[in-house]
Amino acid sequence: MVYELREQPWFGLYVGYQVVTTTLFRLPYWYLISYPRSWRPRVSWTVKRSVLVKLFRHLFHVTQKTGALTSFPTHRAIRPGPGVKGVWVEASPYLITGVLLTMAKAANVTVAHVPGYWIDNDEMLPAGAPPQPGDKVLYRLHGGGYFQLSAHPTDPTANIARGILKYSPSITRTFSIEYRLSTAEPYKPESPFPAALLDAVAGYDYLVNKIGFDPCDIVIAGDSAGGNLALALIRYLRDYQDYHPNLRLPRLPAGLLLLSPWADLGRSHEGPNTSLANFYSTDYTGSRGVERVSYSKRAFLGPFGFGLAERCEYISPASLNPYVRARFKGFPRTLICSGGAEPLLDSIRTLWWKMERDMGPGISAGQVSYYEAEDSLHDHVIFPWHEPENGQTLAGIAEWIEQGWTTKASVFFSPSNR
Repeated sequence: MVYELREQPWFGLYVGYQVVTTTLFRLPYWYLISYPRSWRPRVSWTVKRSVLVKLFRHLFHVTQKTGALTSFPTHRAIRPGPGVKGVWVEASPYLITGVLLTMAKAANVTVAHVPGYWIDNDEMLPAGAPPQPGDKVLYRLHGGGYFQLSAHPTDPTANIARGILKYSPSITRTFSIEYRLSTAEPYKPESPFPAALLDAVAGYDYLVNKIGFDPCDIVIAGDSAGGNLALALIRYLRDYQDYHPNLRLPRLPAGLLLLSPWADLGRSHEGPNTSLANFYSTDYTGSRGVERVSYSKRAFLGPFGFGLAERCEYISPASLNPYVRARFKGFPRTLICSGGAEPLLDSIRTLWWKMERDMGPGISAGQVSYYEAEDSLHDHVIFPWHEPENGQTLAGIAEWIEQGWTTKASVFFSPSNR
């Protein structure tokens, strides 16, 4: 059962109890048991990281019962704030066809106008300003299991945008679409697949055809579920690029950056001695992570049910199920980043293998590279305290981005040559 304590007074009582007991008892205990190196979840971790991971894991456990502790921005409105550059992105019904249109009708999902947020280093630059010569933009699709988090600059996933702006001199601006999040019982079921993909298409159309960015100056990035969405967006753009002369889809972007992508929503990577079995106990996603993921899948898959994840390349491109025949030839140059201690590691490595099979290894156009940060968590780039791996990964991403504009080298890095 999930969100069983979402209503008052149980919400307030339970949260109050957790604040008191965590402050007075859990935190001192976590510090105590983290001092001996051999007692830490990973012997390479510091005391600080060990305690923070336990704290985040406990927070995930609490919100599994209560739902979100605070409200966060959604697709329904632009949330203003200091330095926030929000815009409305109009729907693109004229770009929806084929399997995407069929699935949208089956799920009773329609296109919608949603917010988007710009992040850059120039406070005076207005939101949605036309590109200047040399401008290159990161189109970011945030993670959160398709049911939480936000594109808003105050969201933790916005640390990815800021980190890439800091480390990558050629990326001058970032844009993130506030795609619709999925919900299921006990909340009102809303926005199942392919709602987020419809919004992602609109966001890319906005950058290319409304703002005026050339696709060769765009890198699409997605973390966790956002990585799943980025893969689906690229697949749709590739598959329907020449589908009909009146369907004028924007061309594929210059690059695809996948950070801890959730690439298999099915069960093909479950079982004993898998990363899912071995790393949930040490990752911040928590001991109840399986239940949380189950809710996420149920909300996202909606009327299609869990079976769609076992046979659809738009949802589970890394699946080992023979019914999923995902191919990646024609994808833009891609970098996949993962954490060596994250539950999704096996499926991410499978994705890397599949893409390398179809695209070839390297950093040139149409090739794929892989970076695995040893002993690191899922989506570790969103955590500023996850050093030195955070900075090392961002430096590796920057190197890949810069080399994409300047060189045709054939090898980047992987677990074997890192």
